[in-house]
Amino acid sequence: MTRVTPTLSWICKDPGRFLMFGMGSGLVRPGPGTWGTLLAWLLWWAGAKAAPDWAIGLFLALAFGYGCWASHRVGRELGVSDHGGMVWDEMVAFWLVLWLSPATLTAQAAAFALFRVFDIIKPSPIRELDARFKNGFGVMLDDLLAAGYALMVMAIGVRLGVIA
Repeated sequence: MTRVTPTLSWICKDPGRFLMFGMGSGLVRPGPGTWGTLLAWLLWWAGAKAAPDWAIGLFLALAFGYGCWASHRVGRELGVSDHGGMVWDEMVAFWLVLWLSPATLTAQAAAFALFRVFDIIKPSPIRELDARFKNGFGVMLDDLLAAGYALMVMAIGVRLGVIA
């Protein structure tokens, strides 16, 4: 497989690439996943948070399915199954975290930090599943599991009154 080095002009030539690379945020170094997650947060506050729950749930399900397909396709084009610049997976997973977390700035900042920590360290079984599934579903799955860990800690923090 030929490896492609993604550039802004390369990602802008295809809508799937543009979304997978978080509208260019995945090209920012260091920490493209963090930049993609920050973009997701900004987009959430720009309007998604105002949508009804059924619409957010439907959007997230469709965005996950789209991400499975598009990350597999773009990964093949790049010659890397889970290129670090592909941040759609972080964006979708973090939108799930934001949707299910308290809508305060403090809680969402805690959710951001927790999600990034779990996405970076990939505790078990995330690391094992990430190694096993080398396709679009695998790309999306590890971030969804990191979101689950973040939400679990958020729920405990809210219950204990540490996060409001």
